[in-house]
Amino acid sequence: MQLTPTQKRTLTWCLIAALVALALWLLAPVLTPFIVAAVLAYVLTPVVDRLDHLGRGRMPRVLAVLIVETLFILILVSIVLLVVPIFAKELPLLREQLPLLADRVNSVLSPWLAQFGFKVSLDGKSIHAFVVKYLNANVEDTVGSVMASLKLGGSVALAIIGNVVLIPVALFLLLNDWERFVARVVALVPPRMRSAYDSFMAEADDVLGQYLRGQLLVMGALAVYFSLALALFGFDLAVPLGVFTGLAFFIPYLGFGLGLILALLAGMLQFGGLYGVLVVAGVYGAGQLVESFYLTPRLVGQRIGLHPLAVIFALMAFGQVFGFLGLLIALPASAVLLVAIRRVRASYLASKLYLG
Repeated sequence: MQLTPTQKRTLTWCLIAALVALALWLLAPVLTPFIVAAVLAYVLTPVVDRLDHLGRGRMPRVLAVLIVETLFILILVSIVLLVVPIFAKELPLLREQLPLLADRVNSVLSPWLAQFGFKVSLDGKSIHAFVVKYLNANVEDTVGSVMASLKLGGSVALAIIGNVVLIPVALFLLLNDWERFVARVVALVPPRMRSAYDSFMAEADDVLGQYLRGQLLVMGALAVYFSLALALFGFDLAVPLGVFTGLAFFIPYLGFGLGLILALLAGMLQFGGLYGVLVVAGVYGAGQLVESFYLTPRLVGQRIGLHPLAVIFALMAFGQVFGFLGLLIALPASAVLLVAIRRVRASYLASKLYLG
């Protein structure tokens, strides 16, 4: 069977796409900082262009890039610092309440389990010794413990430090030369395909813009919800916990899990019983349901044209193949793939193969 020129081109592009996907899968750990920097550059380039436009050409682009990237890093640091008051308040409470909580759990759990033939007993003295040893340690001991842990996991620590340094550097270079990079990519497109390419990229850019705006709306709505809900039930750290959890939803699953753990710890330590655990379970359970079945499908999935099932599948599939990086790029990558699928479908419906 001899292939037509059109079929040969289609087969060639399919092979190229398969090789690119294979390379991304094999090199995912190495490519992670560069892909993160490229995504951030795509998001921040319009801000740099706007600042450059306001300067009317008198402001060097390097300066505009420095201003935008510095502000972005400050925002990220501010988000991270939201966790500081949580730990600053919880650690003293943990030192005081952990032995008492162990005694309460022991007095309630041991008799109940004994009915089923299980003998479980928490050693209050051992827990108290643990608290005295680790939670009363001074700063030098804490730093020493952290450094020892870093030495044990040297490769992991080196990778984290390398990414922390590499991502801002790569982001700066991409922001400064974004137009040049885009022009080089466009130059590789054959002239006969330039019109189709420009149309595809314009549609993909519009879909990605809708995704980012929808994601920001979801994060803002959840930050307000968690802050108000926890404050309503008397949590002292309602605002830091709520804002951090809402913003952390940008990283699906992981952000929610971290916020849930911090809230559970805060609830147990502040209220010293099941009240805090039940409140956190109710508030975070309701928030997760609203986010999964209403906010994300409507504000993100609906904006980019993805069905709620497609959103869930995209997160699971990309997370399985690319790990943590996959969770970050799942929905924007799916949005671009959706544009491609729409065009392939339209081309198929208009082809002789379909019309007969």
